[in-house]
Amino acid sequence: MTASAEVIASTVALGLLAGPLAAATQPLRPHVLLVYTDDQGYGDVSALNPESKFQTPSLDRLVREGMAFTDAHSSDTVCTPSRYGLLTGRYSWRTGMKRGVMGAEGKGLIAEGRTTLASLLRDAGYRTAMVGKWHLGMTFHGKKGSRDWSRPVLDGPVDKGFDYFYGIPASMNYGVLTYIENRRVLDPPSLWTRKKPNQIAIADYRITPPYEHSRAGGELEVAPSFDDQQVLTVFTERAVQWIDDFASDNSDEPFFLYLAYTSPHKPVIPITEFQGKSEAGAYGDFMRETDAHIGSLLDALDRNDLTRDTLVLVTSDNGPETTYRERLKRFGHASAGKLRGGKRDLYEGGHRVPFIVRWPAVTKPAQRSSDLVCQTDVLATIADVIGRELGPDEAEDSVSFLPILQGEQRPPRPPVIHHSAAGYFAIRHGRWKLNMIRGSGGSLAPRFVEAKPGEPQFELYDLAADLAETNDMTGREPTVAARLREEITRIVTSGRSNTGPTVGNDGAQWWKELTWLESNASEH
Repeated sequence: MTASAEVIASTVALGLLAGPLAAATQPLRPHVLLVYTDDQGYGDVSALNPESKFQTPSLDRLVREGMAFTDAHSSDTVCTPSRYGLLTGRYSWRTGMKRGVMGAEGKGLIAEGRTTLASLLRDAGYRTAMVGKWHLGMTFHGKKGSRDWSRPVLDGPVDKGFDYFYGIPASMNYGVLTYIENRRVLDPPSLWTRKKPNQIAIADYRITPPYEHSRAGGELEVAPSFDDQQVLTVFTERAVQWIDDFASDNSDEPFFLYLAYTSPHKPVIPITEFQGKSEAGAYGDFMRETDAHIGSLLDALDRNDLTRDTLVLVTSDNGPETTYRERLKRFGHASAGKLRGGKRDLYEGGHRVPFIVRWPAVTKPAQRSSDLVCQTDVLATIADVIGRELGPDEAEDSVSFLPILQGEQRPPRPPVIHHSAAGYFAIRHGRWKLNMIRGSGGSLAPRFVEAKPGEPQFELYDLAADLAETNDMTGREPTVAARLREEITRIVTSGRSNTGPTVGNDGAQWWKELTWLESNASEH
């Protein structure tokens, strides 16, 4: 048990703790509901964006009843690596995957034996479940066009600590569109399709019937029963049913449910009930629908008397898709809020995301925290909550924020490393952020801007004074830039951010996106 958990446990036992934890019935093993949205920007929560063109009443309820972190970050700026960081407490670029995302199939990114949130909690006596989009690799039998769907799917959630899984392999644009329960494909993808125009959204597509029997109809494998517009509803109904079933068991064991939505990622396809319900086009309608589904989960907790003892965390895998620019022009809605950039970018809009925690038994309502946190920190925090000491080869980039939830001061967090879709780096420590290249680092131009002779190689921003990252301070604060360069070098090469022994990274210890180390490549 960690020191902070010991203090809480002993104080509760003595009945001396004032405030929410004073109730003797409050366990130190809360239920955990983790909701992960997809491509939702910081400005897509109306409680965090006074100028929002749509309302998110369910998310706003969580902000009122819990704590909103205003300086929280996904561990990457695109899907797969952020999900890896969330579940393992380790940056994904420490694996063999240095840039980009995975497809629907492939060797799982989470190595066998690697501790995940699910395995940590399962081993602590939790009932664990995942519903939604995985996108961390799965192994199917056979090749595209000659599959054996009767054989089990391997390397998925049930191989990484989850007792139960119901969902899809990856984003819909990667194909293999069917629902999988545990290791079983429910409706074999026997048909073919391709992206089709989406008439209601900006620069978007649909995955919708009619589907074709011949591969000439497209490269996306799809089940006859699959309907892209019903995915959110299917996920929500399955998750709510799982909560109801859990409650009806009257079990003493706690639960961990990870629900990974596919929205507001493309295809932007709100169901009829929500179309026209916002002032931000189909995207705003889709966010309204997403918010309503989250409301159904909160209702399920209320209905089953689980609200008080459930830690609910809602966050997003990265910032908004690049359609945010046109959305701002047409509707005046800023999905990234006041931040620069969006999905794929090193700038704040790429990775500063909504991060809302509600735990009524512990955290006072209507709190805002400006503490720096990263999604990698979730694992260490949950370990801290349940009193589980982490080993030197677990959650190497995770730092507990439990003291913040308790209303206490936490020592300043070690630096957070940001990572772009194209594999480039930035470091954030305190008020300062150093981009290790010039440019966004994203997969869209400008990826990388070559420094002119005599021009600094980096971009340095004082986020306390310049959140929009408009004023490069590299030339005026060379000492700060040099210190941050030393810190990122140590964090990258040692294999960890938190305290502990040097463990290194998987595979090569130097690769081309470590641009500031390039002159010393032979030493790494």
